[in-house]
Amino acid sequence: MSSPRVRVRSRRKAMTVGVTGAATPVGDHIVRALLARAAEGTAIGSVVGLGTERGGADGVHWRLVDLDSPDLARSLRGVDALIHVAASTDLAADLRTSARTRRERATREMQTVVISAAAAGLAQLVVVTSAMTYGASPANAVPLPEDAPLAADPDEGQVGDLLVVEQILRAAADVHPGLAVTVVRPAALVGPNIDTVITRHFEAPRLLTVRGGCPAWQFCHVEDLATALVTTVELGLGPVVTVASQGWMTQKEIEAVSGMRRVELSESVALGIGQRLHRVGILPFPASDLAYAVYPWAVSSATLTAAGWQPAYDNVTCLGVLLDSIRGHHAMAARRVDRKDAALGAASAAVALVGTAAIMRRHRRKGR
Repeated sequence: MSSPRVRVRSRRKAMTVGVTGAATPVGDHIVRALLARAAEGTAIGSVVGLGTERGGADGVHWRLVDLDSPDLARSLRGVDALIHVAASTDLAADLRTSARTRRERATREMQTVVISAAAAGLAQLVVVTSAMTYGASPANAVPLPEDAPLAADPDEGQVGDLLVVEQILRAAADVHPGLAVTVVRPAALVGPNIDTVITRHFEAPRLLTVRGGCPAWQFCHVEDLATALVTTVELGLGPVVTVASQGWMTQKEIEAVSGMRRVELSESVALGIGQRLHRVGILPFPASDLAYAVYPWAVSSATLTAAGWQPAYDNVTCLGVLLDSIRGHHAMAARRVDRKDAALGAASAAVALVGTAAIMRRHRRKGR
């Protein structure tokens, strides 16, 4: 992607905006934000909800269609701009699907959305991926600029899926010059029914840290994502837009607000055990994803801020929302377990892996 810029396009008529997956928790927030803006008599006119089921928002024009179906182009007739959320927020469902199947589905859907949007003559396609595509590293600037290179590990995990999605979008900008493509990269999403690797980090008994690590925790409430998308569509922002609460939190601040304690490991121990247990299927995501819990990947929201957008939620409030949303859940290695099982081990991701590895060793000794 080229460096961020603002594309402000004048429009003679109110836009019809489509939203894929409009019945999902994230999609529902987006369509409601669009409807609220439309009620103010702005450039947003009508809202079209696309997907395999209808949502609960009143005022949406529902068009039932599979996102990987050739029928999608027909369902986009009359739509001026389309919002597509490529980032998954339903980890429980993802864990029931193989990595290969998940990658193929994400690729097929994104290709179909791009081709259908171009065929239907849409002016703008806005796709939500994640700031995780920048990668997490102790060398990262805090915050990262929007035009920072995408340095995430292109592995078989969900971040790797999003890197593939962004490759498709870069090609689309060249192949379909009449379609303005904008990528929106939010920080760690929080809100009701948001289930991700990051939210499950806080379901563990303790928080993982690594020696020498300096995380810069930053969140994005789903309502702020929704209003940011409204601004992006209304003003034609792009080609890259990052969205997050202002600033970030240190590890000490996270522990003070959450009341959780840390467990500290060396990076080599955390990643080494993670890699081994991922290979045997105990850890459901690549060990490289552990970096997002221990190294910074905060973003600036520069384009949105310049356009006058401001988040309604700060990071402390977002953390509280996250903790409320996971209440009653307990995870080891991102897999939810009973409370009595969670108490056996360790903390989030790699720390839970240490506990799992110890349990496995004990079982092997008993078997002998």
